[in-house]
Amino acid sequence: MRDTIFCVFSVLTTLVLAIVSLRYVRDFYLLSFFYSFQVHLAVAAAAASIAALLVKRHWYGLLTLGLSVVLAVHGVIMMREFAEPAVEENRPALFKLMSFNIENDNFANGAAIADMAIASGADVVNILEAEPVLSELPRLLKTYPYYIGCGVGMQECDTLVLSKRPLIEPRIRNLGLLWRNRLTISTIDFDGQKVNFLAAHLTKPYYDEFHGLEIWDLAEIIPSLPGPLVLAGDFNTSILAPDVQWLMRGQGLGTVSLEPATWPIAAGAFGIPIDHVFSKAPLRLKSVRRIQDSFGSNHFGLMAEFVVDP
Repeated sequence: MRDTIFCVFSVLTTLVLAIVSLRYVRDFYLLSFFYSFQVHLAVAAAAASIAALLVKRHWYGLLTLGLSVVLAVHGVIMMREFAEPAVEENRPALFKLMSFNIENDNFANGAAIADMAIASGADVVNILEAEPVLSELPRLLKTYPYYIGCGVGMQECDTLVLSKRPLIEPRIRNLGLLWRNRLTISTIDFDGQKVNFLAAHLTKPYYDEFHGLEIWDLAEIIPSLPGPLVLAGDFNTSILAPDVQWLMRGQGLGTVSLEPATWPIAAGAFGIPIDHVFSKAPLRLKSVRRIQDSFGSNHFGLMAEFVVDP
């Protein structure tokens, strides 16, 4: 009986470790969902290995335990690779950004989301899957008179960017080949300091290779926008995904030391960050925090503050 239990634990642990480890060989899109959970799965595999060793002492249990620890530690290292130096608490923020995928059928909470955005104090608001706040747009425009999306630049109401300041040369582009008009590009002048804003909504990473093509498009667009830059939105994958890591390294993007988990809602702080706010020097993130109420969405929203280094 002990041998059978040990065998079951070992087989399950081996399968999990094999799936996670394949990322070091090839970025296979069908497994990309699991790559985002590398730390979670490695910790679970370590727990299973310990359970197996309690049932029966065997070298294979020690092997899977050691590999689990290595994968978990390396996952943490990769998450912290792009962390920017902390900003002094008393240093004033140049501007504040809200980014929130509100879910496109979340009509019951559209008014409450609009109230929250108005009261947030954010200078710029990115709303993805924005159809539920379309009817609230006249009220939102009293606080945010400048916008793109939801009838301006595109007929769809997927990506909506609202601003208290004028949007300079706002435009909308396609990302990849699957969805249309899921990237907005604009520039905002904050008292003489111009900042480029990209609001992006990427497809799920296991939909063939479309996610990688969208990342490739972003890698071509970002160098064409010199100066401080913000890239924010729903990436549908964590920073552990190989294609996101490639984008971050290649474009010199940074983030906070610990990104807030935004999905799944039920997991709370133990979920994964699939919604991101990235910055490019000389712009730097002062803080990124999760909006505690999901307002009926299947994502948590984010509030971020930025500074510009000399």
